[in-house]
Amino acid sequence: MVNYLIDFKMIDWESTKPGIRQKSFLEDGQKIRLVEFSDGFSEAEWCTKGHIGYVLEGRIFIYFHGARIEFKAGDGLFIPEGESNRHKGVIIKGEKALIILFEK
Repeated sequence: MVNYLIDFKMIDWESTKPGIRQKSFLEDGQKIRLVEFSDGFSEAEWCTKGHIGYVLEGRIFIYFHGARIEFKAGDGLFIPEGESNRHKGVIIKGEKALIILFEK
């Protein structure tokens, strides 16, 4: 049976690396992740994965080839996959961001 309702309250948090914890739901080859980026998070390596999401709470700064864009609560994000769109996320000390991401 298809899960039409995703109850994130019933899914445990898992820590993937320092400064990140997430709740994931996978169905029919598609994944929805509720991701919390916390105080002082900073990606060491450039990410080339694509992301589509929505910032629920807080703010995150994402760096792209010398440019820095602030994504805050209420903002959507669309980052295409590939080296030309490589990026790094950073959370300012004392802040957090809660983001929902839709992935294949």
